[in-house]
Order: sequence, then structure tokens, then C-alpha cells
Amino acid sequence: MFTTLSQANKLTAAQAGQWMLDTAVSPAQSVINTYAPISLSEMADVALLNRIDTKYVMTTNTLLTALSQLQNDYRVLEVDGIRLNHYQTLYFDTADFDLYYRHHAGAADRYKVRSRAYVESDLSFLEVKHKTNKKRTIKSRLQTERMQTMVSQETAVFLQHHYPYEVAELLPVLWNNFTRITLVSSHRPERLTLDMDLAFAQGQRQVALPGLAIAEVKQEGYSTRSDFIQQMRASGVRQTSFSKYCLGASALYPHLKQNNFKQNYLLVQKLMQGASHDRIH
Repeated sequence: MFTTLSQANKLTAAQAGQWMLDTAVSPAQSVINTYAPISLSEMADVALLNRIDTKYVMTTNTLLTALSQLQNDYRVLEVDGIRLNHYQTLYFDTADFDLYYRHHAGAADRYKVRSRAYVESDLSFLEVKHKTNKKRTIKSRLQTERMQTMVSQETAVFLQHHYPYEVAELLPVLWNNFTRITLVSSHRPERLTLDMDLAFAQGQRQVALPGLAIAEVKQEGYSTRSDFIQQMRASGVRQTSFSKYCLGASALYPHLKQNNFKQNYLLVQKLMQGASHDRIH
């Protein structure tokens, strides 16, 4: 399925835990330097842990072109002078990939469990994301001293309150790293997360997605008044149901059933081959 993705076979499981992409993103830095900053403490007012998510997948160039038009509409998260922030994530699933398969089956009510490190902030959390049958995303999280590579007694108590299935069955299955820009609307309760330089690893396998960007608009309720959504429409970029976890798991565990994700994977391949959205759509 992922014939256009670059793959390497020399990453050990131990290295995967510390592995971060070291990618210069100077064009992105240049664009976001034109934005006014917002701090972590200021951003607390728009945490939006219970929200509606709208996702878009595009090339990094398409994203940067869109961002060059939105400086008056958003502020950019800045942590210690850094605006391009690095995230490291470890996803958990069962041995049979039950969470993956619920997503693949199109279940309206589904969960993701992950440990995440916010590198520049030096913060780590265990997080549960619940996609409800009302199309809302509810995120619960527990701050941890470091990234969690297994379920401990402390984290099990947290999970039992927010995760409805058997906690003891959860295993670490997939590492994910990316560079993120976070924007906050100047006009309404809305956040944007813009992810680039995505890469996945597990055991001796590694997959990178150069040139791909994933944008997620987080709102209290879906509104087309969003300046970013309007810009996406003007750019011809359509909303896409998309999961970084499912994409990475499919690439690194080829035995997993993937047919219901085929449309999204073809989009990813075309984008990585440099196709424009006009040609795709």
C-alpha cells in the first residue's frame, strides 16, 4: 500500500523510544514568524477538551501558502521562543488491535490511548481520546513524570475512569513523531494544530511522510466561520476523516486490514508524489 513512503530497517526498539526527527523547516519558520505569539498560559482558555474536530490533509507547501494569508486571524503558540514544537507519541492498543479495528469498521464511538511528550515544554501526559457517536472528541489526560511505555498501577487507575475496555490488555504498539504549529483564533474559541514531518516507528521498522501536512480545526461546535476552514475551501482542500495512528499502524503492520482506509491512503500517496489538489479532486 505504501510504496511511495521512505522506509528504513535499522531502528531498534530501544532507539525508537528516544527517536526524534531532526528536520529543518525553514519555510514554515519564516511564515509563522509573521504571527503574533500566544503563551501556554494564555492558551489555557481555549483548551477545548470537549470539541468538534475537522481535519485536512495536504502538502506542506499548500499549508504554508494558506498560512501566509491568515496572520491577522490567528496567534501562534510560542514556548521559550520556539514556535515549531516537537511531539513524541506512543500509541497503545490490544494484541489484536481492537482499537484500530473499531476505527476501520467505522464505529461511531471509539477510543485512542497514547502517551505523549511535548518536547519543548518538557511535559508528558497519558491521554485518552474518545470520539463519541455525536461526533464530538473528548480528551482526558494525566500528567506523568515521563513518557509511559507500559501501564502502571497509577496510570491504570486513570485509564479505568476514562477507558471502557480492559486496561490490562493495552500494549505499546506504535511510536509517532512530528513537528507541530499550534494556532489560536483571534476572533472565536478555536485552535488549529498543524502537523508536519510525520514519522512512525516500531521495532526495526520506520516510515516517514515527507512533504505531508495534517491540519485539525478544534471548535466548540462546527462553524464555517472559521478563517482556516474558509481558506481551505478557497484552496480547494476538502475535509478528510484521518487518523495518524491508523495510517502508521497500517504501514508498519501490513497484516492489518486496510481496505476501508484505501481512499485516504491513495490521497497520501498522491500528495507525496507532488500532485496538486486540483489534480486529485
